[in-house]
Amino acid sequence: MDELIDIVTETGDPTGKVALKSEAHKNGWYHNTIHIWFYTKDKKILLQQRSHKKKIYPLLWDVSVAGHIDAGEPLIEAALREAKEEIGLQLQKKDLKKIGVKLHKSEYDSGKIKDYEFHHVYIAELKTPLEELKPQEDEVEALKLVGFCEFEALLEQSETNGHFISSNKDYYRFVLSKVIGNIL
Repeated sequence: MDELIDIVTETGDPTGKVALKSEAHKNGWYHNTIHIWFYTKDKKILLQQRSHKKKIYPLLWDVSVAGHIDAGEPLIEAALREAKEEIGLQLQKKDLKKIGVKLHKSEYDSGKIKDYEFHHVYIAELKTPLEELKPQEDEVEALKLVGFCEFEALLEQSETNGHFISSNKDYYRFVLSKVIGNIL
């Protein structure tokens, strides 16, 4: 879907400009996204397998829920909306804990897609059984829970195992450390 999004500066400050997501990706305009990483009390992280329909990294495993923030939409509202849309999970603001903002700057398809995003990263405890989640067909191929040790092992071999996006190793480690710190 090609929604309208707010354009920000290379330091994340609002510009007051709005553009279609496709135009932002074509022109390398900075914008905001949300990421939510769900974890369970028994030390597992929810992973989402990207749909086979995705242009970027189809079928690789990644963040539990992610999405672009609609123009004028508050960050927390975008997070709540994306959780509902992507996995059918109704959350409250109090369920989310912001753990940081990470700049992700990558180019794909020989520079045709310039993905310059500020990920506003949240964590939340998953209290709903995996089998009750409802993945959005166009976005999500599958969902699974992996233990912290398995997460780290998969990450270590990401250059060869076709599991995670290997260029995001530092980001994944940041998230895992924050999740572990939140549980302990």
